[in-house]
Amino acid sequence: MLANQLEKSVGLGLRLGGCWLACFLVILSSGVLPAGLWAQDMEIEATRVEAIRVEALKADVPEQAIAKAEITKEVGTKSEPEKWNVKLGGHVQMDYVLWANASESIPNTNNYFNFRRLRLVADGTGYDVCDFRLQMTLEPESFGEAVPEANLTPQVKDAYFTMNQIPYLGRFRVGNFFVPYSLEQVTNDTNNIFLERSIPTQTVFAADREVGFAFYNCSQDERLTWTTGCFIDSISEGFKKRLDDNQGYRVSGRLTWLPYDNDQPKGRRLVHTGLGVLFTDDSDDRMRIRTRPQVSEGPRLIDSGVLRADSMTSGNLEGAIVMGRFAVQSEAFLGSVQMLDGGNPTLSGAYVHTSWFITGESRVFDRFGQHGAQFGRNAPRENFRFKRGEFQPGALELKARWSHLDMNPLQAGQYDDLTVGVNWYWSDRTRWMFDWIHPITTEQTLYGATESDLLAMRFDFNW
Repeated sequence: MLANQLEKSVGLGLRLGGCWLACFLVILSSGVLPAGLWAQDMEIEATRVEAIRVEALKADVPEQAIAKAEITKEVGTKSEPEKWNVKLGGHVQMDYVLWANASESIPNTNNYFNFRRLRLVADGTGYDVCDFRLQMTLEPESFGEAVPEANLTPQVKDAYFTMNQIPYLGRFRVGNFFVPYSLEQVTNDTNNIFLERSIPTQTVFAADREVGFAFYNCSQDERLTWTTGCFIDSISEGFKKRLDDNQGYRVSGRLTWLPYDNDQPKGRRLVHTGLGVLFTDDSDDRMRIRTRPQVSEGPRLIDSGVLRADSMTSGNLEGAIVMGRFAVQSEAFLGSVQMLDGGNPTLSGAYVHTSWFITGESRVFDRFGQHGAQFGRNAPRENFRFKRGEFQPGALELKARWSHLDMNPLQAGQYDDLTVGVNWYWSDRTRWMFDWIHPITTEQTLYGATESDLLAMRFDFNW
């Protein structure tokens, strides 16, 4: 019975198609749709192409170029497939860190050289409103912390797709990328002015890159921005997967406002404000909050130990002022940990840093950049150059930062850090960075009351 119905349906379709074809031929032969109309269109197109050829010959354009132009005009944009325009790049950061002075209670205070970042990047734009980024790492794991299988393949940093200009929603992004929370965290490491982010930011109150999706939008003048996203909690960048019924999740939101901006490339003056919230439902109900003295290797000076906790909620206030060559940036954080035993300790942290360009430049700020409102890539007025008969110094930037983290509610103590240094920019993509770091911990921290001094140097270039 089903075969009979199928046979009838096919036969009916063929009869209808034949009727449509017959009607079309009748109309064409009757003159309702003149066959000469097509010929007329072809004559008009031939006249247009000949006019292009004549004008090109007058301008002494080669015959091959004329033929290419005719093909381009004839094909037009409708038949040309849209495609990706891809730019390849990379990033190299070489660090040398010297523990000039350390308290005897702190172990493993070894001097070291390290490729802090050794990465390959592919950025693409296309299809009118889309872009993507793929960034893979080649640098080694932290000393003494590598999981045996973690370095079998490069780690994934950025791996995301973005669609822009969506009505009412703005920008949609999906993949592995920065969780939109905290000004310092979403500002790319090539644009931050210290070797590492401050104590309370990365891995404490703010999240790093995670797998998820987010929406970014802004007002017409880009002074007001808002972002929200949802992510899986802490997918390994080495393994790139998690097999578990409980994946955990993060939900974040960020709102920023730029009440004043003269929008001048030279002598930039602006005031930036913002706030954010981040909720983390932990995947395995085990949390650990710890951090180093703002270098990428070595002992962690404050450590909560493993906490039996279900979730953590943190909030922050952020602000920045740029007044020509002088800039100040600050954030304050509060975090509430929901323990499985019913406890709810509250942690706090903050940082403030200032910078001053001796050579007269200003910090670059993007109202609505890659990750929303963020600081951009600093550039000297004149690139560094030293050759016979010519010397240009590049740009020199002095800097200072104070960081603070209070984990006394977890009986883990308090950690303060003072950092001062200088950055020497050879170009917008090449710089030397020098930091003197002075960490101070209280009695309740992992190694008791300590004071240390570290000297750190980085050569940073990217393309």
